[in-house]
Amino acid sequence: MATMTIRGIDDEVARLLKDRAKSEEMSVNGLILKMVNESLGIEKKKRIKTYRDLDHLAGTWSEKDAKEFQERVTDMEKIDKELWK
Repeated sequence: MATMTIRGIDDEVARLLKDRAKSEEMSVNGLILKMVNESLGIEKKKRIKTYRDLDHLAGTWSEKDAKEFQERVTDMEKIDKELWK
């Protein structure tokens, strides 16, 4: 495998690359390799974007919260047959 050096990356681009790599939980090198492979058509881009901004909420509902939520959305699960004629 070849090793290459990229010169002339300005501070803004470097910051954006670091931020993206962190959000995708990978190294900057891995991110750049992925981006190069995708842009050359070697690797297909993922069509599904994974968001992690609500992860801190996962598993935080109590049984009471879940029951209350289910009770409040029950009406949304009913089908109005008149609307579907």
